[in-house]
Amino acid sequence: MIEEQQTAPDPQEQEDHQKALKRKKWLKRAGIAGFLFFLIKGLAWIAVALFAWKGCS
Repeated sequence: MIEEQQTAPDPQEQEDHQKALKRKKWLKRAGIAGFLFFLIKGLAWIAVALFAWKGCS
């Protein structure tokens, strides 16, 4: 039976993994912020269009 060698985790691999997790977390926050920004922007343009339409008639 072949036994797997268990070696101590490479510090560079751990650092890379931590950086990847931070990057993923940042992208997730940026994605949520971007979604909210464009949602609010779209709703504002709808409000401007409705205000202009109601104001002209």
